[in-house]
Amino acid sequence: MSDDNKDLGDKAEDAFENAKEKAGEFAEEAKEKASDFAEDAKEAASDFAEEAKKTANEFSEGLKNATGGSDNKKILAGILAIVLGWAGVHKFILGYTKEGFILLGFSLISYVLACFIIGAFLAWIPPIIGLIEGIIYLTKSDEEFYNTYQAGKKPWF
Repeated sequence: MSDDNKDLGDKAEDAFENAKEKAGEFAEEAKEKASDFAEDAKEAASDFAEEAKKTANEFSEGLKNATGGSDNKKILAGILAIVLGWAGVHKFILGYTKEGFILLGFSLISYVLACFIIGAFLAWIPPIIGLIEGIIYLTKSDEEFYNTYQAGKKPWF
């Protein structure tokens, strides 16, 4: 029986050595796959960084175009403020709908009240506001205009 135990012990040792080799091979494969995964992750991160830089450049280019395009909005708002300031059209152009309706409503009410003489005094206020704002818009630099009225959203003067 001791021979059987010896054979059984040898078989156990062989099985242990075989398992040890398989575990080593598995560990090597896991290291290789982890290394490949790390390289793929680095490559993906690099691609993501390049795309992020590209998107940031496009955004900054768009911002430059937007501020450059504010020149046309500045001139349009300035001229409309001088010509149609009583109606608040320049406020609508700049996106200030509430203020535009205030000027338009004040003008219409003052014209209706002109029948009662008090409206004749009130009717001059909206055109004067439009004239002043138009002159302010046209005398500001493009950057000042953009920062104040488009980015800063300053509704009056």
